[in-house]
Amino acid sequence: MNWKIPAALLVVALAYPLVFRGNFAINFGVLVLFFALIGQAWNIAGGFGGQLSFGHAVFFGTGAYCSTILQLKLGWSPWSGLAASAGAGALVGALIAALSFRFGLRGSYFALITLAFAEAFRILTNALEFTGGGVGLLLPLKRSALNFQFAERIGFYYTILALTAISIGIAIWLQRSRFGARLAAIRENEDAARALGIDTFREKVKVMALSGALCALGGTFYAQYYLYIDPAVVFGVDKSVEMLLVSMIGGTGTVYGPLIGSLLLTLVGEYTRAITDAQGLSLIIYGSLLILIIGFLPNGLVDLFKLRWRRKARA
Repeated sequence: MNWKIPAALLVVALAYPLVFRGNFAINFGVLVLFFALIGQAWNIAGGFGGQLSFGHAVFFGTGAYCSTILQLKLGWSPWSGLAASAGAGALVGALIAALSFRFGLRGSYFALITLAFAEAFRILTNALEFTGGGVGLLLPLKRSALNFQFAERIGFYYTILALTAISIGIAIWLQRSRFGARLAAIRENEDAARALGIDTFREKVKVMALSGALCALGGTFYAQYYLYIDPAVVFGVDKSVEMLLVSMIGGTGTVYGPLIGSLLLTLVGEYTRAITDAQGLSLIIYGSLLILIIGFLPNGLVDLFKLRWRRKARA
């Protein structure tokens, strides 16, 4: 395997906050890596596994609420809550997948049922007292690395870098493992994969559990970074759309597509906020970019880089 690309990306990412030391630059890096993480979580299920979802916010919110409640109510360390949230996200992913696939839901029907689950979780957390209801939960400010609250933003940067690196490592493994090959067969033609002897139900449940765990890690990081969560924020449709956009614009079913898409969309978001106060302008630009890419680069921006590399190789 050629490790030059991931190694080079890792070196650049490690050096970034040492070169660009300003809070704005480091916050920008945190956002790029954060959206790359949750975009990769969606990509593992929707890109590699072919299980398109409109409700991945259900896993994101599960992770955020699981770690926050464990910390506030039971006194758990946020780092322990991070591991617990991954387990909770995997459990919810497996449960939703098992219920959906057991009844033969696939394609657009599965996408809609995930959206319904995300909305059901939002309503549930909005009604329960121990989740803070509609008011949400506020984490107390206690600056300490042991408390997942770093004195400098660079601590958050390296934490999200580690989580994103794990997600990219999983994507690389999926590209080269038998599990990934079985997922590719299911994505291309599920009936044919079943005829070849692949247990499609089991493989789809496994990939949804894996995707849910990664997405839940993103939810926990979000809670610790902003120190506040509420049902509308962490279970909102916009979170699911952001994950989907990042992956589709960068390139679904690819290792680096979510990272490329995250970089582009974060640049657009920060630039539009800098030049205008118009609400929703970034969403209009996101939608326009998605239309253009679907029309001219159906496999995402990764295709653009592949074309350039092929031309250079031929030259």
